[in-house]
Amino acid sequence: MENILVKDIVEMTGGVLLCGDENTPVTDICINSKEIKEGDLFVPIIGENVDAHRFIESALETGAATLTSEHDGIVVADKPYIRVDNTLVALQRIGMGIRKRLIDIPIVAVTGSVGKTTTRTMIAHALAAGLKTYQTEKNFNSQIGVPITLSRMNASYEIAVLELGISEDGQMEILSEMVCPDNAVVTTIGVAHIEFMKTRENIRKQKLSIIHFMKEGGTLFLNGDDDMLQDAAKTEKLNCKIIYYGTEDWCDYYAKDIVYHEDHTTFTLVHGVQQVEVVLKAFGKHNVGNCVAALAVAHENGISLETAAAGFASYEGPRQKVIRMDGKFTIIDDTYNASPDSMKASINVLCDMPCDGKRVAVLGDMLELGDGSEEYHREIGRYLLSKPVDEVYVIGELADFIRDEMKKSESENVRVFSFSDREEAAMSLMAILQPEDVLLVKASNGMKLTELVDILKTS
Repeated sequence: MENILVKDIVEMTGGVLLCGDENTPVTDICINSKEIKEGDLFVPIIGENVDAHRFIESALETGAATLTSEHDGIVVADKPYIRVDNTLVALQRIGMGIRKRLIDIPIVAVTGSVGKTTTRTMIAHALAAGLKTYQTEKNFNSQIGVPITLSRMNASYEIAVLELGISEDGQMEILSEMVCPDNAVVTTIGVAHIEFMKTRENIRKQKLSIIHFMKEGGTLFLNGDDDMLQDAAKTEKLNCKIIYYGTEDWCDYYAKDIVYHEDHTTFTLVHGVQQVEVVLKAFGKHNVGNCVAALAVAHENGISLETAAAGFASYEGPRQKVIRMDGKFTIIDDTYNASPDSMKASINVLCDMPCDGKRVAVLGDMLELGDGSEEYHREIGRYLLSKPVDEVYVIGELADFIRDEMKKSESENVRVFSFSDREEAAMSLMAILQPEDVLLVKASNGMKLTELVDILKTS
């Protein structure tokens, strides 16, 4: 935080300063009392299981200069103490207040069911070729994370890329009002969080509501490869400039001549009469699309396509990681999260990657898919039957539906195995994997398949 005092926090939140010096500087926002530093503003959030107000005293003891609370309880004379009606709303008002102070910094907001984080990091990578760029830290894309991200912006940046994640109706309006983006990117309309948002049509409606808080003259970038976004410009009232990106030649920016190499991907980016050769250190058609989005955003913000493209040969993605074990097999570690769309994309990466041995998929449960969960897993089983995957290992009650669907096939080539836990699967894998094999590990984060990857890496 830059040049923010306690009195500014009081003004932004509409709170009341119960005690302490209103001219005390505030250096950062913290919601975790274990991480608080001197000069921080401790914001105790009331969660489903824990009310963080219980940590106010310990926050004070560890050097919190300011804090905000929904309760009148503690008053410490030498510490600024602000009472507000709701700490989450207060946090969001702080984020909005800081955004208003830095309104001249253009913001690119990235949302979508799948690919938000990778696309956000690629956009930041492309923009950084010509502009001092700020971006979301870690996965701070929620109603709590976005205002913290905004609070850490400062006037030295020339542009920012923020990730906006939602799981329920109405959340996009809250986030986009805080962010007030100049540009918005919608990556995909899938079924992630469909348990709460019910239909893909509603998910599209919620994602596209971001335009209501875009700056006048803003640009909306839509993925032309997504079936729910291809006609959005015609079916939705989108009163802004729209740019399509993807791998289809009708898009404003598109990729052609895609070739997958052992450790990178190459393609040609086309925009009008311009064509630029791109070397991307990532795999999969979906990542090519993400890269095209990044190049489109960079170009629309004044950076030449050649300059923006030059750095992607060294790009390191935050999610899907390819681990080449010396003298052993290769692991595609994609254990952060999973939905039907991202699961299929990862299977495609496994199939597209050059491989002289077996292609093996280890798949776990996809969570938060609601009443359609069984069918979504069976759909993955059918998808696998059409792909050159030699063996499939499933872990989890829901993933067993993948196995069940695959075993309906009369093909003798289907080799699918079910395991009750990560350790058992790891032991079986170590017995069959050979140096030329490629192994995909994919599941929702809650399945903790990263632990299986760790076992294989240390074997």
